[in-house]
Amino acid sequence: MHCVSGKHSVMMVSFCQGALLLSLAAAMAVYADMKVDCGPDFVTLMWTESRPQADTSLLRLGNCFPTSFSAGEAYFYVDLTDCNFKRLVTGDALVYSNDLTYVASADSYNLAFTHPVVCAYDRPKDWYATIYDPVFKTYSLGDLQFNIGLMNDDFSGPAESTRFPLGSIIPIMASVVQETHQPLLLLLEECVAATTPELYPESTMYPIISNKGCLLESVSSRSKFEPRQKSSEIRLSLQTFTFAMGEEVFIHCKLLAWDPNGLDSTKKACHFVEGHGWELLDNLAQSNLCDCCESKCKSRRQRSVASEKHGMVHKAVIGPFTITDLNS
Repeated sequence: MHCVSGKHSVMMVSFCQGALLLSLAAAMAVYADMKVDCGPDFVTLMWTESRPQADTSLLRLGNCFPTSFSAGEAYFYVDLTDCNFKRLVTGDALVYSNDLTYVASADSYNLAFTHPVVCAYDRPKDWYATIYDPVFKTYSLGDLQFNIGLMNDDFSGPAESTRFPLGSIIPIMASVVQETHQPLLLLLEECVAATTPELYPESTMYPIISNKGCLLESVSSRSKFEPRQKSSEIRLSLQTFTFAMGEEVFIHCKLLAWDPNGLDSTKKACHFVEGHGWELLDNLAQSNLCDCCESKCKSRRQRSVASEKHGMVHKAVIGPFTITDLNS
């Protein structure tokens, strides 16, 4: 059953596939429409924006980025178990709630806002809450689980082969799993290629990402960061290179889980776009944070990231894989 949509200056109440959708509007968002469908285990949300200066790529549903977006629309298709949806059992209802937020840049004319999205279902008769439900587990940075690996062409699953012809694209995805409502932004602070699964002082290395998040390979190749699907994931399309061709190659990366609101010249994801220069993956309006990619990116205060409350660093290795000659 299709949901009823309306202006955001009113409350919308509708039934969607057996679910009750409640969307309480913010008075400032009168220039936008929102349609939400609550499926049996997923939610779709369409945001239509009439203000031409609004950047729909800056909308977030929990910690998830838009599935797709255009100049005037943002579309989300997400599972209820994803995007940090909160689950609450009240009587005979099973309620999932989240926030749609707009992350405005400092120089933007559009104000940041938060808009609640709630889906309520009849609780199944055979459903009982677990006493130690991980949704309500106390959050600890030490319990974060980092993952990184080679993916297939559309990032929908693991790579089917570990052999990549010279000039082809190697899809790489990293993620951090968190059992908390607080979103974290995952960054690739540094990545180097080597021919050994461990790095030694005498190891020959090929830099891929350095200078606190600058994708060096994007300057001279088709390598780039892909648009995010969620803040806790980062996707890299890496064009193969001639380093150690025909040998086993390992990529050593330093992953950083960080506060999304704490980006600076040392906490960023930047790639070079021909004709535009260095661009910030997460907000083009703040691409000046990438200016130091041509020099040295330094923090105002020198201190260990791993000991800060804003994030945690983890080292990971991808591989082995092999880059093959097209003629071989």
